Parts: sequence; C-alpha cells; structure tokens
Amino acid sequence: MSRVLLSVPHMGGTEEKYVAEAFASNWLSTVGPQIDAFEREFGARIGQPCVALGSGTAAIHLGLRLLGVGPGDEVLCPTFTFVASVNPVVYQGARPVFIDSEASSWNLDPGLLEEVMTRRARERRLPKAVVVVHLFGQMADMDPILAVCHKFGVPVLEDAAEAIGATYKGRPAGTFGDVSAFSFNGNKIITTTGGGMLSSKDDAKVARARYWSTQAREPGLAYHHVEMGYNYRLSNVLAAIGRGQLEVVDARVDARRAIAARYWEAFADIPGLRPMPQAPYGLHTNWLSCFLVDAESFGATRDELIAHLDRADIESRPVWKPMHMQPLYAAAEMHGGRVAEAIFAQGICLPSSSSLSVEDQQRVIDAVRSCWTASRRP
Repeated sequence: MSRVLLSVPHMGGTEEKYVAEAFASNWLSTVGPQIDAFEREFGARIGQPCVALGSGTAAIHLGLRLLGVGPGDEVLCPTFTFVASVNPVVYQGARPVFIDSEASSWNLDPGLLEEVMTRRARERRLPKAVVVVHLFGQMADMDPILAVCHKFGVPVLEDAAEAIGATYKGRPAGTFGDVSAFSFNGNKIITTTGGGMLSSKDDAKVARARYWSTQAREPGLAYHHVEMGYNYRLSNVLAAIGRGQLEVVDARVDARRAIAARYWEAFADIPGLRPMPQAPYGLHTNWLSCFLVDAESFGATRDELIAHLDRADIESRPVWKPMHMQPLYAAAEMHGGRVAEAIFAQGICLPSSSSLSVEDQQRVIDAVRSCWTASRRP
C-alpha cells in the first residue's frame, strides 16, 4: 500500500489544455493571456480585482506595503497561524504583536483585539494594520473584528491563504479586508503548484501591487526604476494551471467537506477526540480535517497518535505552532496565549486531500481507532 498523504494536488482535467495553449503561444514568462484570464476569472468569482503573484507570502508582503506598513510600525497578528502570515511584517521593518485565538473558531479573538486596540488608543500608539487569518478553511468572525478596526481607523489585511471557497454570512473569503491574500501552494484546495493572489476593492491598490511585482519598472523602452520592486509575478504557465483548477474549486470544497463529515461520523463514539469547531456564521471548507486529542480520555497523546499513524504509513501533523512559542518570535509582544497553546498541544491534522479515496480514508479511520483500542487494553 502507498503512503496516505496529508493534502496533495488534485488536477481537474483542463489544466493541460490551458498549459498547452501557453506553450503554443510561447508566452512562458510573467506576462501572457493565461495570467490575464486567471486574474479576470478569479476576480469574477470573488467580485473584486486581483493580481496573480508567485506566492501567498508575496501577496501578504505587497499587501502590507500597500497599507503603509514600514520600519518601526507595529502590526497586530494572530499568534495561531503559519509563519508566512507574520514574516512579511518583518520584511517591512515592522514588529508583529500577537493576539490569542477564540476557542469557538480557533481564529483571532475579536474581544481580545478590542481590548488591545482600546489600550493602544489610550496610549496613542495604534498599530499600522491588523492581519486576520482564516485557519484550516474557516473564516474568522469578521463583523466584530471589522467593527473594532473601523472604530480606531486601522486597516485590515485578510489572509485567506487557507480559505479559498469559504464564506462568512454568504460573502466569500478575501472580500472583507482592505487588502486580501490567497495561496495556491501545492497543498491547498486548488493549486498552481506555487502561487498566490492579491485582491482589493480598490483598483488603484491592485494596480500598484502589479507594478511592484514586476520590479517596479517604469513605462518606456529603457529599464527605468523610481521605486523598489520585486520579482513577484506569477508565470503565464502556472496561471494556466490555475485556470483549470478554478473550474473545479466548488467540487474540491464539497469533497473535503465530505471527508470531514466521514471522520466525524467514524469517531463520534471515541472519547477525547473532538473535531475543530464549525462556526455557525459561514461555510467551513475543511481544507484540513483537524481534531483535538485529549490524552486522558483518548488514552494516547497527540504525538503518540501521529507516531501510530506514521507506522501505518499515514501522514498526519500537528496544527500550527503559535508564533509566540517560536524561537524566531520569542521576544515579541503577546496578548493572551492560553487558547492557542492548548489547541497546539492537542491539535492534529488528518489526511484531507480532495482525491482521498474512501478506501484510503478508511485506512486512516481504522488506524486512529486501533490506536484508541490499544490504549484501552489493560
């Protein structure tokens, strides 16, 4: 039997056709009809303009620059996230300030955010921006978060890297912030193998990001530069893959939600194994199916379960390690932390590929159950 992997690319069928068109046209670099079409089609899906970039990290970086983040500034960020949500703050010479999660969604805690912002307002040192991350396919509670940010006049960068297809009260992820970022990394719901997208309601912001993403070259024959730029543009060939992937995104979301539902049903009778909460305000794509492992009730720790699955040739992993627990950010300011620490101590991600067969998912289920069963033996 082959190894069951956590989350793998899943092609839809038309990607090769679009890639063949890119090769036939000889548009193989960072300009061409495929990248134009990909931006147009993705923008039509979410209802606002977009620019395709080489990674989600690049989108966050350019987004922070668009919001005016620079040296000496502070940016409020959730501690419970992947490091790529935070590193671009430092690229801009700014400092991340971390805020804990709420247990009901695992995302940024709006109440704690308001406490921090209120205190900062009294001290006359408001942050330059707030980064909001939608984790594992579930959106943060945006209404109270936006209300706080609007109250104090602080812009929002929405990191929707893990949430393509997710919604909040009927609106798609990536349409709430002043700027938003998406990822098409190989493990995401749809992929361009590597890539990302920046979006904003403001056409001027998108145009500026496009300009910066191609080394900020000025119009004209000469290579003339006035501003700092980056080599951040997505290639026409990878955009062709993205076009094919975009055609099947709804089917991929449906498949991952069905996988999560089968896990919930299969583990309903196992004490100490609880799924990630499903917030009532929107559609959770279940990009990854996550569970909390209570060692006392389950009979094994999260890490012991991961090791047990590995011996069965099944890949799993812990949920994100909070940023304030990382040596890289050990000196950063932190507000709260107990919720994120508790989730990390117990959280596990199980195989969730949209191409995961029922038979391979049953292997995962059987392995988890065998770990639980073994723990109950005298």
